[in-house]
Amino acid sequence: MTDDVALVRRALEKFPRISLGHLPTPLEPMDRLSEELGGPRIWVKRDDCTGLSSGGNKTRKLEFLMAEAVKAGADTIITQGATQSNHARQTAAAAALLGLECQILLEDRTGSNDPSYNFNGNVLLDQLHGATIAKRTGGADMNAEMESLATLLQSSGRRPYIIPGGGSNRVGALGYVNCAAEMTEQAQVQDLKIDALIHATGSSGTQAGLVAGLAGLGSDIHLLGIGVRAPREKQETMVYELACKTMDYLGMGVEIDRTSVRANCDYVGAGYGLPTDGMRNALKMLARLEGLLFDPVYSGKGLDGLIDQIRKGYFDGMENIVFLHTGGSAALFGYPEIFDLPGYQQ
Repeated sequence: MTDDVALVRRALEKFPRISLGHLPTPLEPMDRLSEELGGPRIWVKRDDCTGLSSGGNKTRKLEFLMAEAVKAGADTIITQGATQSNHARQTAAAAALLGLECQILLEDRTGSNDPSYNFNGNVLLDQLHGATIAKRTGGADMNAEMESLATLLQSSGRRPYIIPGGGSNRVGALGYVNCAAEMTEQAQVQDLKIDALIHATGSSGTQAGLVAGLAGLGSDIHLLGIGVRAPREKQETMVYELACKTMDYLGMGVEIDRTSVRANCDYVGAGYGLPTDGMRNALKMLARLEGLLFDPVYSGKGLDGLIDQIRKGYFDGMENIVFLHTGGSAALFGYPEIFDLPGYQQ
């Protein structure tokens, strides 16, 4: 372990943490994809393998968030997300594992009436893990809705703990500070120089944690988020502000450089959770070249951005780039019709 990695690890040790994930997750080459695209060698950081309820990036955040909830004496977890929220699924699973009740508010951001979207995929798993789910209309003030629910539960003697959407606050972002240290250590062991790290960015916690973690490590890795929801200026502002709060919380005394926060938001399409042709093609390509599954809402749009930016020469001159696989394949079952697959052959 290098001195920089050790410093970050020590900074993280002062925060309560519950082990929920299978860590470290693999760092593997995607050589068939690299050959297909003809750019730098592409690697994948397999955070789809974190293990909790089929895995995903939120598990890292929940290790710190659930530890804080337990420390506070909570008996009920409240969180929110879009209908096919990967975060909601993993939160429900973590609550089940720890013997806590879980109340999930799902915001209807797409207006879909498709039963598969509204009741299959992550929604099915939320309920299988024992969570209580309730719907809210698109555009609702979801933070206010969670506060109202918490007040109601408190009036009946419950002790609720609110986790923001995506687990994206300074506590949750610690999970990706840890990921930055973990990946750095893996690269050192493999004698791998990582030139760039690319990932899907939405509620901002994953990217903010990586920004803070890489800053604490003194790393020169080029970090690029592919936006799945907000316009670029809004996305980068959210990430930068949370990265600064996270670094202050860590107490490492490192300043976050605003220029280290980059988001390309050209791949959102018509809106959050709404399919795009690029996403469909990217998911099919990875399923057939690498045997990997991504989700239509989040990691799939990030993957579309990665592939397109390689083709456009964004990474020219780089030798090794890593795509952070944030998981979410359970959401595929909420979108069964979008891939126009042939069905059975006679």
